[in-house]
Amino acid sequence: MLSGLGRLIHRRRWTSLVLILVTTVVAGAWGLGVFAKFKEGGFEDPDASSTLVAKLGATYFGSTNPDVLVLYTSDTTTVDDPRYQASVVTTVARLPKAQVDEIISYWSFDGEAANSFVAHDRRSTFVAVKLRGETGAEKTEDYHAIKDRLAAPGLRVQYGGAVPLGEEFGEQVVTDIVRAELITALPLLILLMILFGAWMASLLPMAVAIFSTIGGLTVLHVVTYAADVTSFALEVVTMMGVGLAIDYSLFIISRFREELERGMSVQGLPPGKPWKRERGRAARKAAKKSYRAALKPIQQTALATTMATAGRTILVSGITVSAALAGLLLFPQMFLRTIGLAGIATVMVAVFGATVLLPTLLALLGPRVEIGRMPWRRPSAKRAQRDPDSGFWYRLGHSVMKHPLPYFTVVLVILGVMFVPFLNVQFGSVDARVLPKDSPTRAVVETIKKDFPNGSAEPIDVVVSGDLIPRDWRPAKKDDPIPPYLEEFRQRLGKLPGVTEAQFTGYSGSYGGVRISVTHKYEPMDQRSQDLVTDIRGLSLSKDGYPMHIDVGGSTASQMDLMSSLMRTLPKMALFVGVATFILLFMFFGSIVLPLKAIVMNVLSIGASFGVIVWGFQYGHLAGVLDFTPTGGVEATSMILILAVVFGLSMDYEVFLLSRIREEWDRTHDNRVAVASGMQHTGGIITSAALLFLVVIGAFSMAGITVVKLIGVGMFVAVVVDAVLVRSLLVPATMRFMGSANWWLPGFLAGLHARMDLREHSAVVPAGATVAPPRLPDEQPFPYALNWEEAGPPSAPARVDAHEAARAAAEPPRLVFRTPDGEASNGPAPAHGAPWRPWADGPPQPRPSHSPRTRRAIVPSPDGAGWSWAEVPDHDGP
Repeated sequence: MLSGLGRLIHRRRWTSLVLILVTTVVAGAWGLGVFAKFKEGGFEDPDASSTLVAKLGATYFGSTNPDVLVLYTSDTTTVDDPRYQASVVTTVARLPKAQVDEIISYWSFDGEAANSFVAHDRRSTFVAVKLRGETGAEKTEDYHAIKDRLAAPGLRVQYGGAVPLGEEFGEQVVTDIVRAELITALPLLILLMILFGAWMASLLPMAVAIFSTIGGLTVLHVVTYAADVTSFALEVVTMMGVGLAIDYSLFIISRFREELERGMSVQGLPPGKPWKRERGRAARKAAKKSYRAALKPIQQTALATTMATAGRTILVSGITVSAALAGLLLFPQMFLRTIGLAGIATVMVAVFGATVLLPTLLALLGPRVEIGRMPWRRPSAKRAQRDPDSGFWYRLGHSVMKHPLPYFTVVLVILGVMFVPFLNVQFGSVDARVLPKDSPTRAVVETIKKDFPNGSAEPIDVVVSGDLIPRDWRPAKKDDPIPPYLEEFRQRLGKLPGVTEAQFTGYSGSYGGVRISVTHKYEPMDQRSQDLVTDIRGLSLSKDGYPMHIDVGGSTASQMDLMSSLMRTLPKMALFVGVATFILLFMFFGSIVLPLKAIVMNVLSIGASFGVIVWGFQYGHLAGVLDFTPTGGVEATSMILILAVVFGLSMDYEVFLLSRIREEWDRTHDNRVAVASGMQHTGGIITSAALLFLVVIGAFSMAGITVVKLIGVGMFVAVVVDAVLVRSLLVPATMRFMGSANWWLPGFLAGLHARMDLREHSAVVPAGATVAPPRLPDEQPFPYALNWEEAGPPSAPARVDAHEAARAAAEPPRLVFRTPDGEASNGPAPAHGAPWRPWADGPPQPRPSHSPRTRRAIVPSPDGAGWSWAEVPDHDGP
């Protein structure tokens, strides 16, 4: 199917390019509107008790986290000075009622309660402002309408609170993205120039990256109409869009150049512009026309073969990465769900760019993809003379296969050491400390926590609700008697261990509920704070035999509910991602061992990255290098995000490697040769792709938001571990241990796989290539394995051109079934997946090992011109 898409793109290349350009421009202009649709937060469980308390506070009781928190400071006077009071009170009293719903200040209270609004030195005070807007966008608009009116004469003013904090967070996200793009653009281009050795080829991945980013923003804008989307999704779209687009482009371009050079070499077409050597304008014109006519079928075949091999691998890889990200959709948190949607959209756009836009550009360029060739890129003739079995990756593969146990042991020890810090992980919540140290809104929060009496106290909010709550009672009125059962419950709360105070802070007659704020002496994430929340939730309250509802909120309760929600959903995510990945890899590789091994390898990469995250962020060892404030814990939802993204990326490289090993296994049925040859063909490309991805991720590790740094470092470590240790050493070592069992497929699954097989069976056969025999459904590593070879070799050496190869691919080849005792029969190849029993009375006995075996195969001619039939040693026999 994909080979047909390659031919279609080649025939309609100009039409395809125009349609893509028009769509990109229109989509890009509309997609920029996503910046106005972002929502902040989304880390809470919408069904949790703490979330209900927060919503009740915002709707009925008044939020304990004000929309705007205005900090006033004087160098000379205190809040007791009438001039200080007049300056602040006059300023806030003039705020427009259309934007402001409520104002609370030091002068709103009498007695001891007012001291919470004054600093220890009494030179600073804060005013809490509740805005009228219902949505985040409306509150932001109200904030900008009153911001310039909040300046008080003679006092310094600083702004904090939920609205300024969310606005700065969104601005920092955009700043991080722009900075990352500026930082990575030049290094990426230089690396691409070095890797491709031609400036034209190096520009193509950048074009696909730009297309992927624009497409990701457009799809993200579409998602905002169906669900809330956090601004953090923008970071994921940019990071994965650029990284995956460049990775996929690297594989497509490399395979296209390989197939194009092979086809041109078979046809004897030299690279460059050979017609310029002709004398005379007419001769050059005729030579040019002839050259292009001969090149056209080669170019079309090269593109079709590229799509049938590398294109199909990329498609499977994209679906696998998307399946991993789809696991995020199972979580109830808006943050994770929107990241999952954004990630899937970005991956699919990157796949489209690599399998449609990039082939379109390659169809237009053809050999001109080598324009601007660098001195270090060898001419095609020299590359063709290189021994494919002499490369670094081929030698490394053979070394690992020869000594698998030492490699296996050393790598496992390294990964185990990296994982150890994760055993002491502590999860925390997101607060103002995730912003840069010079953040103005973060400065307000830290000043209040440090200089105000109750600044570091984060109370536990307890909401008691029910039909028996009196409708005419007001806790703020001193003359109103407090219902005895509520006063008794408040006193019970005040007597709990560690509690310093419990007081009524809100009432709603329309809802039928009252809020009691419990202040304690512990840090919010302290285990004793969590025990206190558990104790409160274990209390009961009833009146006249009717039970009352008790809901507990606050930062401690919210974090506990978040962790409970994540732990409930994580097994579902693991099961979903594991099963989906297994099925996809089973369909692609035709084995039940390789998918299980791939999942285990990915878990090892993730474990190593998690250990480094705890070591660097929870312990603070990377704080000096990356310039952030360690909080003694790591944010839980970010770890879940890393789990999904890293699993997908690790599977990405696994698919690239095993797809080529699978090709070699189908051709040779020699496990050692297949692994070594597969590593030789993909080792350099995977390493290059990982290096390019590291440049993109590394820029995000320098972001201003700590959560983004954490994700960047986690992905950076995972990619390094995956490319250097897992794919290069651990995978070949484990494949050596398992031997031919790597490709084991039980007979009862053979028919199922035949109907689900994702491999390309009608791929275009490159000129000069042999026809690979189909793999038997129940093929096992028996000592009496058959040899497959083409029947009826020509009596004289013959050139194999592209047209002959295409015809050979279109018709089922006739093969020879040769048994070890020399018997042979001619006939068509059995259908893939069909049962085949060559011997009615059991298999023949193996041939004695001293008897030499040879087979006929197509090999390059000694003079380098074309291919011919020759007798070669048969290493597949017993």
